[in-house]
Amino acid sequence: MTRIFFLIILISGLQSGIAQIPQIPFSPQKYIVYKTSETLCIDGKLDEDGWNKTPWTNQFVNIEGFLKPLPEYETKVKILWDESYLYIGVWMEEPHIWATLTERESVIFHDNDFEIFIDPDGDTHNYIEYEINAFGTEWDLFMCKPYRDRCAANSKWNIEGVNAVIGIQGTINDPTDTDTCWFIEIAMPWKSLIEYSESKKIPIDGEQWRLNFARVQWKMDIINGKYVKQKDQSGKNKQAQNWVWSPQGVIAMHQPETWAYIQFSELTAGSQVPFINRSQENIKWNLRQLYYMQNSYYSKHYTYSNDYHKLQKDTCLIEAYDHPYEIIIDYKNYEISIPDSDNLKWIIRKDGKVWSSKY
Repeated sequence: MTRIFFLIILISGLQSGIAQIPQIPFSPQKYIVYKTSETLCIDGKLDEDGWNKTPWTNQFVNIEGFLKPLPEYETKVKILWDESYLYIGVWMEEPHIWATLTERESVIFHDNDFEIFIDPDGDTHNYIEYEINAFGTEWDLFMCKPYRDRCAANSKWNIEGVNAVIGIQGTINDPTDTDTCWFIEIAMPWKSLIEYSESKKIPIDGEQWRLNFARVQWKMDIINGKYVKQKDQSGKNKQAQNWVWSPQGVIAMHQPETWAYIQFSELTAGSQVPFINRSQENIKWNLRQLYYMQNSYYSKHYTYSNDYHKLQKDTCLIEAYDHPYEIIIDYKNYEISIPDSDNLKWIIRKDGKVWSSKY
């Protein structure tokens, strides 16, 4: 076992060909989730006083962020909570609302859909994905870790008791008219969500989770009175567009480290609560840079390295950081740690999990 401890400076630059490395600076969206004091009727209308006072998120952008043009149609979301549920309200501009899938646990993104990703404790492992189409057909699954870190999705897992209702301004599967938008109102019981939180309890005031939203949008033609996915020159369906709340910097939703931050507040909507920027999040991002570098190095050399100069030679990142760190390599595994205050250190390992430990 070898150990090395020194000061790193991650060099700026652009990296091509490594899909896991975001090509935009680290700047996730942030949102205060206010508490509702009224009972919400889950009917797809979002018309209660609590919803009316709750701010929308920023409009969705392309999954790659500013590297690509803004989406053709607008999408925005509101979030509330109480002692029983996490509430999510969605508004999606759409001139042609359609859906085909009706069986639960279908691969819903084969239709236009809306997707929710939740990582309660922010370690990038043990997170939840939920998808729904305009019929209200759902697919929920559990990920022990991202696909890149060798984990298969568990579609047998369910958010028990989830209640989602679709509201449509227009018609569905009718190409002869022009629609306006569709709404989704969702109530997710805490039981399934807090199973993977650090405390295993309903969030408290100031607690922060990682979360992101995505919208899958297919390019469609109207042929013989029916909606048909557009084809490329080879006759295959064109790739779907991916629009998200907090940009990923790459075409990959399963990178929880770039999801947004939500912060829970005991105050009701209409209050003004500041978001708390926590220093450990920068430390965790520094660790993630080294994780990217180790993965890139391994893809070429089939081993990991504790030599920063070798790592940097194979991976040029787009952001610069200056932080002391320690690498421990044991055969084909590694752990990298960065010290924090209060005798804590933050650690990342080969499969991307991040956690803190006392010295």
